[in-house]
This record gives sequence, structure tokens and C-alpha cells, in this order.
Amino acid sequence: MTLKPQNELTERDLKRGLVMVIWDGLASEVVTSLTGGAFLVAMALLLGANNVQIGLLAALPMITNIFQLLSIVLVRKYQNRRAISVLCLASARIPLAIIGVLVLLGGGSIHMLIFFLFFHFFFSSVSGLSWNSWMKDMIPEKMLGEYFSRRSRYTQTLNVALSIVLALLLDFIRSRYPAHELTTFAVFFMVAGIIGVIGAYLLSRAPEPQSYLSKARLFTLLKMPLKNENFRRLLVFNSAWVFALNIATPFFTVFMLQGMGLPLSYIIVLTIISQLCSIMTLRMWGIFSDRYSNKSIIAISAPLYILCILAWSFVGIYSRMYINLGLLVLIHVFSGISTAGINLSLTNIGLKLAPKEDAIVYLSVKNIVTAVFSALGPLVGGVLADYFSDKSMEIRFEWDSPGFDKAFKLISLHQWNFLFLIGAFLALCALELLNRVKETGEVEKDVVKRIMRTRIKTNMKDAIIIGSLITWNNQLRAILKLRKKRPTTSSSATTGK
Repeated sequence: MTLKPQNELTERDLKRGLVMVIWDGLASEVVTSLTGGAFLVAMALLLGANNVQIGLLAALPMITNIFQLLSIVLVRKYQNRRAISVLCLASARIPLAIIGVLVLLGGGSIHMLIFFLFFHFFFSSVSGLSWNSWMKDMIPEKMLGEYFSRRSRYTQTLNVALSIVLALLLDFIRSRYPAHELTTFAVFFMVAGIIGVIGAYLLSRAPEPQSYLSKARLFTLLKMPLKNENFRRLLVFNSAWVFALNIATPFFTVFMLQGMGLPLSYIIVLTIISQLCSIMTLRMWGIFSDRYSNKSIIAISAPLYILCILAWSFVGIYSRMYINLGLLVLIHVFSGISTAGINLSLTNIGLKLAPKEDAIVYLSVKNIVTAVFSALGPLVGGVLADYFSDKSMEIRFEWDSPGFDKAFKLISLHQWNFLFLIGAFLALCALELLNRVKETGEVEKDVVKRIMRTRIKTNMKDAIIIGSLITWNNQLRAILKLRKKRPTTSSSATTGK
């Protein structure tokens, strides 16, 4: 089988490619489901990982993005993105199988896990950049949003079904054969490695249109995106956004496992709820991003996600577990809705702002710059989690009378809750930077809001899902303006006294 690019793609080639990319996405989702998220954190905790090591595991995918520079070097030399992507993708899955084998043989440790996952993410990063450039040339721009939203729906649906099966299996192992829990995770890794290699083979059957990367000096190429003022603004916003989120989000699972003592099956069910909500809204976000503006979609969905992070600060402060679980369900519902729009739009806006002839360079710089801040986030979060481990802050409302005494917890912060509060505040600050980004073919946000309101009135399903989310951004801006006015008022009052 040849992996050489084609000078021209026929309609049949394109259809075959679109199908193969979806099959590869399904295989990749199996890999992620078996070796990522709550399962990776649970396995790491079984191997004795501390907060800093959990943060390092979360940072590894971002740290290794720096090596995407190697992808540019390889593409310039061989002018074959498909071969680079497929071979590196297969190489990325092999370390997963090695981890599983070593754990089965009794050689498992947290250091071993970090070591081999580094190579897994290293090859994935090199593959990912050439894959992005390849997809940008293969898939027509007018259908980017709809196609990737459909691909995401398929992969997340598979993730939901697989997660249910895996959660039930782990509950059975824990209750009947607790000594074999780590062995179960080892099998997950082995299966993930095998299926991952199969996915790389399926991807190799997708065609690649011929393209030629400039032969200019590498340093000169890397400076091009930084000279583009609008793209530079996107880098600033994206970097600030991912740094803020990654301070908090990697520790949600740790908090539920250790802080609340929830069973892993509960966490998987909550994850499934979030994914289902994401699946339900992906098609809608994709249609609106294609027709109108990715930037407007981010401006609508990002404030909602910030509120979800803020809501994590209130989880665990109630004495009754069902109240905490109810709050967790609400958080995961709206997190799924908002992240579907954010992730899709951030990917698409990066592809749109990158010139076609230099797409791989622009995407590389974007991934490398944001990777630095993405990696710093969980590392800083791990350090902060240890710093706040013996600190707490509680605000209570107490009513004391002869016939009735009652105390209510308004805020109760400790360790991870501090992280969530800090992450939400920084994300809110980062969102202000989005206004400076100009998107090609951008439609005014107010226009998009009016169109969404019209659609909501005629489609009750969208009304249930979206409702008043389109006003979150304005509400948050109003709150910020009020906060800015308060110090002046307070100062005047003090002077008056």
C-alpha cells in the first residue's frame, strides 16, 4: 500500500477519506476511553501518585506538543503528511501496550507510567500536527464544522457505550476480585495499544492532496504567524484560556475520588451525562459555526463553562450526599453543552485563520505556544493543591434564637476548591481577550444571538438545550462592571463616616 500524496482528489477519494477518518476517530476514542480520563487517574492513584505527579500526567500531552517542530522538519523533507501522521500514530500506541505488559509482569510503578506515556504523547504530537494540516487540505472548508461535529458525535457515542461497560466491569472486579483491579487496568492498556495500531492502518487508507511546504529557514517560518497580528491575538486568548482551565480541570476526578470518596462508577456515569449533552448539541454548534462565526459560539458557550467551574467550589459543602450529587449532575450537564461548542470552535477558528499554503506552520506555532501554557496549568495546580492541603476558609450564616438555632454553610473552601475558584477567575479574565480576535467571515455576535433566539422559538428541543445561555456573556460583563464601581462607592461611604 502506497502512502504517497495525490495531485488531485476525486469525489470518490474524498468520500473514502471522510469515512476512514471517522473510523480512525472511533479507534482513537477507544484508546482514550481505556487509558485516559478517570481510568488513568484511578490507575495512577493505585500506583501511588501524588498531586504533583497527577498534574504532570495531565501536563504530558501539552509538554510533548513542543516537539511538533519535528513534524515541520519531517514534512519539509518528505512532503508526505499522511506517512508521517500514520507512522507516528502507530508508534504512539505501542507504548500503551508496553505499559500493560509491564504491569501484568509486576513491574508497574508511577515512574514507569509517566516514562512510557511521555513517548505515547510525543509521537501523538508529531502525528497530530501533520494530521491537522492534512485534514485542512482534504476536507472542504465549508463543511469543516458539520463534518467534525458529526465525527465527534460518533466518537462520543462510542465513548459513552464503552464507558458504561467498563464501569460495570470495574465495579464487578472491585467487589469480587479487588486484588485484580490493577491487572484490569493493565489489560485496558494492552487492548488500547492493539486497537490503536488498527486505527492507524485505517487512517492510512485516507487520501492526501499534494502540498509543498516552503523551503525557507525554520526560524523564519515560525516567525510568520507571530507577525500576523490577528493570529497573534488568537494565540494570546487561547494560551490564557487553556492555562486557566488546566489549573482546575485535571483535579476534578481526584477531588471526587479522594475528597468526596465517590466510587469510580459514579464518576463514569457523570462523565457519560456530560458526553451525552455534548453529543446532543454538537450538530447545532457545528451548523452555527459554519453559517456564522466560531468566535460568537465561543463567546456564548465559554461563560457557561466558567460558571460550571465556579460551581465546583460548592460541591461537597453540603452534609447530604444527594444534594452534592445533584449539583454534580447539573455541572456535568452544562459542562457537556458548553465544551462541545468551545472545543469545536477553537479548533475551527485556528484552521480558518491559518493561511492554506502555510497551515502546518501556523498550526504548529499555535499548538506549541498553547502547549506551554496548557502544561503550566496542571503543574501549577498540583503545587497549589499541596499548598492548600492544610488550609480552609468557611463562610457561614447562623441564626440563633430561643426557639430555633440553625447554621448554613455559604462557602467552604479547602485544597481543590481553591483551585476551582482560581481557575474560574482566570478563565473569566482570559475571555475578555476574545474580543480582540477578528475571524474571517465573522458575523456580529448580536446577529447570531437573534438568529439563535428565532430558531429556539420554532424548535423546542433547542430551547430546552440552549434556553437563555446566549445571554450569559452579557450577564457576566454586567457583574464585572458592578464590581468595578463598588470600590468607589465603598470609599465614599467610608469618607462620609
